[in-house]
Amino acid sequence: MTTSAHAAAPPTLRSLLARTDLHLRAEDTAPDDALSRPVRWVHSTDLLDPTPFLSEGLVLLTTGTQFLESADEASVVDAYVRRLSERGVVGVGFGTEVVRDGIPPTLIDACRRHRMPLFEVPYRTPFIAVARANAEAIAAVGYARRSWALAAQRAISMAALRPDGLGATVAELAKQLGTWVGLYDAAGELSREHPTGGLAEATAVALHGEIDAVLRRGARAGSSMRLGGLPFTLQTLGRGGHLRGVIAIAAGDLDQEGRGVVTAVIAMAGLALEQQQGLARARGTLRAGLVQSLLSGDPALARRISRDLWGSLPAPPVVVAMTDATTARVDSVAEFLELRAEERRGAVFFGRSGDGLAVVVPAAAPDVLDELVERFDARLGVSDAAGYDGFAAAVEQARIARDRAAERGGGPVTHFAEVARSGVIAALTALSGEARAVADAELAPLATHDADHATALVATLRTWLEQDCSHEACARALGVHRHTVRTRLALAERVLGRDLSSFAVRAELWAAFAASS
Repeated sequence: MTTSAHAAAPPTLRSLLARTDLHLRAEDTAPDDALSRPVRWVHSTDLLDPTPFLSEGLVLLTTGTQFLESADEASVVDAYVRRLSERGVVGVGFGTEVVRDGIPPTLIDACRRHRMPLFEVPYRTPFIAVARANAEAIAAVGYARRSWALAAQRAISMAALRPDGLGATVAELAKQLGTWVGLYDAAGELSREHPTGGLAEATAVALHGEIDAVLRRGARAGSSMRLGGLPFTLQTLGRGGHLRGVIAIAAGDLDQEGRGVVTAVIAMAGLALEQQQGLARARGTLRAGLVQSLLSGDPALARRISRDLWGSLPAPPVVVAMTDATTARVDSVAEFLELRAEERRGAVFFGRSGDGLAVVVPAAAPDVLDELVERFDARLGVSDAAGYDGFAAAVEQARIARDRAAERGGGPVTHFAEVARSGVIAALTALSGEARAVADAELAPLATHDADHATALVATLRTWLEQDCSHEACARALGVHRHTVRTRLALAERVLGRDLSSFAVRAELWAAFAASS
């Protein structure tokens, strides 16, 4: 804690007993640490069971009139103290010289058994004086806290005006709260912290995972948790669905003044990040323009501008990856790539191209793509290795691979080489939404005939085409005589009205089977 106002502690029984003007005298009935519990209020009553009307953290004052008529005073007093202890009373003050000259030994023994602090209030000290002293101490703490909150907000406002306003604001908040504070960007990366390296590595890793989960949900929220034995408070920055980051504070529940200071920081940090978003949009527009320059086959302009702003373009041969057009947290993806481009100059370039982000990395070092998929659940299509003279073709390859994976439900990363191995017909049928409908219509007469006459024309024609149009091989595959195959194919010709001796007809029917599968 950096200011005496912030360090002002709530009043305790120890601080109350230290007031010399009250002339209070403590009995040795409780461990020393019991005197350090905060006192929320001081109340006086002589009810035998006042617990229904008491709250936790209260000091109870009594003159003992409730014990005068007790036949077995020891057991009555013991039950009385036990009830107070269970209710959360933090201390008992006994007013002497009212009905008793001193504190009854039975009360001392009971308080000792239940570890209840006990003190004497002499006749010359009114109960109201004790209550007023505690109320004044509570008011003084409240005033000190409010004064601290105002001073802290002024200091944080001044910090926000410094060149690195965000960094200075985070540092000032950490100083005012006397704890570690970290600012994480939209990609979940720790961008600023104070004090630097203030968390143990294991705790930092666990906190990073929690923050990444908060950003994945995408909703504005505040949360508290314990990691590595430390309490943490997380506060999101930005609008729901467009979070700009998270502020993490190594502290548990803050009081009203502390929350007010944090709220001021969140407002200023959110405003600063929104202002930075305008700059990020400008960078994104420039990057998109450079991608268009590369697509035109003339990389000279892109090389020059990239070298001046972000470092050289990745050295060829490169691979191009296209992100899914519906990738969530697109702002976070862009911030992540911006961070990696800054850290690894010449190792990554990216920019919007049509319906996704085109990410360019060296063919020999595609680890950024693996990290992108892992962190953001993105779907990527990846081109073959190419030079910048083949950039446009590489982008188209990446887009085809991405869309093929989306069509067929493939994994998060699909390489164009995998698509190419499946053949031209597979590519044509996969990329056309109309192909399946046309194929079904083409084969429908055979399917209808099979249903109406219990024939096997569809299976026979498919198997014949798969067996390179060999009657003998088709017969063996189906387990029938080759003359049966010839008869069925002749019938299929009549049903379709097509000449199966034509290579073009055979190719079209094979494509139809591929599209309908």
